[in-house]
Amino acid sequence: MTMRKTLFGTAAATALLIASQANATTIVLNFAGLTGGSGEEGPLNYYAGGFGSAGSGPGPSYGITFPSNVITCGGRDTGGGCNSAEVPGGTGAKLIYFLGGGGDTMNVAGGFTTGFSFDYSAVFDTGDVTVYSGLNNTGTLLATLVLPLTPNDGNSGCDGTNFCPYEPIGVTFAGTAESVDFGGVANEVAFADITLGSATAGGGAVPEPLTLSLFGTGLAGLAALRRRRRTQP
Repeated sequence: MTMRKTLFGTAAATALLIASQANATTIVLNFAGLTGGSGEEGPLNYYAGGFGSAGSGPGPSYGITFPSNVITCGGRDTGGGCNSAEVPGGTGAKLIYFLGGGGDTMNVAGGFTTGFSFDYSAVFDTGDVTVYSGLNNTGTLLATLVLPLTPNDGNSGCDGTNFCPYEPIGVTFAGTAESVDFGGVANEVAFADITLGSATAGGGAVPEPLTLSLFGTGLAGLAALRRRRRTQP
């Protein structure tokens, strides 16, 4: 029988978001500043001027936080431990993936406008991402992104990994968003180059400053059914 491969075999933890004033500026999260011990580190409050789960930081004060079941990870082609390669987002960029737990919500306390986008790889399970006007997936549903399956090891640069290449996806919306819900199957979707304020991943903005190198272990697990039912692969 064929064994199904996930992004990463083991879990680590962590990420949450906060913000302050509705931000019309494009912000790109490439997670390069989260270096962790073995490369597994949760973003947690790193993007709210705080620290990741392994002590990386303080990070940029974007007011963005992630829950503890979100993990950053480097691709295999850059020395990371994930079943992925060619992670978008520039030098040192990492992907994020989600493991079981209560929910995968990015909170942006100050809000953001115009659009939301990212690059992703989902070779086994489809998924969806929803954008809300309130914190913790409350308020008005502003936008929904359905995530179709992506190619598996579609080019020679993928180093034989499954979660590669990545595909860009984005959406525009009216109003101010304060949270984003990533729903689906844990450890089965890789997300990278997460962009607030633009429907184009990367948004033409300068990514957050790098601190140290990269390294990682993990991959993005979020996907399918809107609003939370997660199964462990």
